[in-house]
Amino acid sequence: MTAPAVFGRLSALADPIRGRLLLALERQELSVREIQAALRLPQSTVSRHLKVLADLGLVVTRSEGTSNWYRMAARDLQPSARRLWLAVRDEVGGSPEARRDGERLQRVLAERHAASQRFFATAAGRWDRLRSELFGERAALVGLLGLLDEQWTVGDLGCGTGQLTATLAPFVRRVVGVDESAAMLRNARQRAGELANVELRSGTLEALPVRTHELDAALLVLVLHHAAEPGRVLAEAHRALKRGGRLLVVDMLPHEHAEYREQMGHQWLGFGEPELRGRLAEARFEAIRFIAIPADPAATGPPLFAMAARAGNSR
Repeated sequence: MTAPAVFGRLSALADPIRGRLLLALERQELSVREIQAALRLPQSTVSRHLKVLADLGLVVTRSEGTSNWYRMAARDLQPSARRLWLAVRDEVGGSPEARRDGERLQRVLAERHAASQRFFATAAGRWDRLRSELFGERAALVGLLGLLDEQWTVGDLGCGTGQLTATLAPFVRRVVGVDESAAMLRNARQRAGELANVELRSGTLEALPVRTHELDAALLVLVLHHAAEPGRVLAEAHRALKRGGRLLVVDMLPHEHAEYREQMGHQWLGFGEPELRGRLAEARFEAIRFIAIPADPAATGPPLFAMAARAGNSR
């Protein structure tokens, strides 16, 4: 810290009001109105002190709409500046004024929480629609992909136009998308664009263009019903997975839509849980879990399920 900076900060921190203000802002990011309420000071006084502290780098400002929010930049201070602040904080923090400030600050924060709860009390009936309007239907589900291991190589088997492949890519080390259709792969390549960790390969599900034990996880999302021999597909997925690797199958429960055979080339009219459990066990998968997926009110197709399993030992 240069000499002028030292003297500037010493001068700033010599004012007890600024010490109290920094103490409040170290605990919580606040607006001017909230600082006024916590310290019982007029707006002009708060603004004047904030400007001095911001000019010295002791306070950071963030704009949000028409409001400004302030916080104490304690973690970002240079070591010498931080030592100076800690010395001042020890003195200011024990004062009766600072204790009263802290009590009022808790009331300010309680009012924030109460305002949030008032909103949810009136919005509960329309919250799902409101959240979808603000963030889209898939926002929360896409965010859950952050739970995946960032070191994984994931196979999107039967990747189609690459929607899932491109969605997975930011969350894992590598995504291998496989599809037999040249037209689908062209669309997938356009969608993947410049994603460097996406590999798209042409091949069948029964003879995957994937090395043995190359994958940490494999996905068969709405593709197994197209396979003439689901058992061979599951056996190939097992071969491609590492020991203990994860498989996720998402597909349709049994249904009566026989027209899907002609319209979309479906080989199977869905799968029942006992049937698929048997096929997975035969393909040497373990720890099999079955979950019926709640129906989307806007969906017109059959109900879906998710089945998760781990690759067991090969014979």
